[in-house]
Amino acid sequence: MPLTEVEIGAALAEAPGWRREGDEITRSYAIRYHGGVAMIVHVADVERLVGHHADIDLRWDRLRFGITTHDAGYRLTAADFDLARRIDAIAAAHGAEPVDG
Repeated sequence: MPLTEVEIGAALAEAPGWRREGDEITRSYAIRYHGGVAMIVHVADVERLVGHHADIDLRWDRLRFGITTHDAGYRLTAADFDLARRIDAIAAAHGAEPVDG
């Protein structure tokens, strides 16, 4: 079920570093290419288990995640923020540094 604007605001307050871009939340991390590949595999394993996935953009020294719920009409849901927290934990385990902006 899509979140209301108030619920989205509260969820963002509990997900530091994630920002809203339209109907998705995004975050980027500084990590070298091969480390980014390893992190993507780790994230993909967790995504398969929780049945939710992010759009992922890997560059030479950056990894960006964009999350929205496709099955809810590309709207934000609680599952998006749950996945964001999981990605943050995986990023920390891989030594990826959050990138602002």
